[in-house]
Amino acid sequence: MSEQAARNILSLYQRHASAFARLRSQTLFEKSWLEKFLHASCGEKHILDIGCGNGVPIAAWFIAQGFQVTGIDGAPAMLARARSRFPAQRWLEQDMRSLALGHTFSGLVAWDSFFHLTAQDQRKMFPVFAQHSHSGSALLFTSGPANGIAMGQFEGEPLYHASLAPDEYRALLHSNGFDVLDVVMEDPDCTGHTVWLAQKQ
Repeated sequence: MSEQAARNILSLYQRHASAFARLRSQTLFEKSWLEKFLHASCGEKHILDIGCGNGVPIAAWFIAQGFQVTGIDGAPAMLARARSRFPAQRWLEQDMRSLALGHTFSGLVAWDSFFHLTAQDQRKMFPVFAQHSHSGSALLFTSGPANGIAMGQFEGEPLYHASLAPDEYRALLHSNGFDVLDVVMEDPDCTGHTVWLAQKQ
C-alpha cells in the first residue's frame, strides 16, 4: 500500500487541489523559519520553491518581502491557482526529482513537499539541491524526525511520507556542500514540524 501511495502523490494533489486550498492553514506558523531562511540566503533575491502547491501561504510571503519566486510543482491544478494569484512570478510544472533548471537561486525551500518522496528519491534530491545553489544559498526543508515511513490521510485517501535518519540527512548535506545552520526535531513552535536549515559552502 505505501509504495502505491508514494506513486500517487502528484495525482492525489491534482485531484484534491480545491480541498488543499480550503484546508491549508493560513496562519503562517512557519514564519520564524522563513525569516531565518531569508537571513541566511545570499545573492539575488530569487527563491526556488520546490513543491510550491498553490503558492499560499509560503510563496505569497516571500513575494510580499520583495523576492522573486520560481515555483515548481507536479500538480497542474495547484499551479493554476498560483499563476492566477501571482502572474508576475514563474510557475513551472516539474517533477522535483528530475529538476534541472540551469540556474542557481539565493534560497531553496521544500516545505512539506520533499518528505512525500521515498527514501531512495530523497537521497537523489541532494545533488539536485546543490545543482541549483551557489555559495551562500540557503536551503530549508522539512522531514520526519527518524528513519521510516508514516502514512496519513487526505480527503479519505492514503498520504505517503518518508524520512531518513537525521545523521543521514547531515551526511547528505555535507557531501553535497551544505553546512547545517539549524535543525529542530518536532519543533513545538512550528506545529511539531522537523525543520532543517542549511547553507551552501
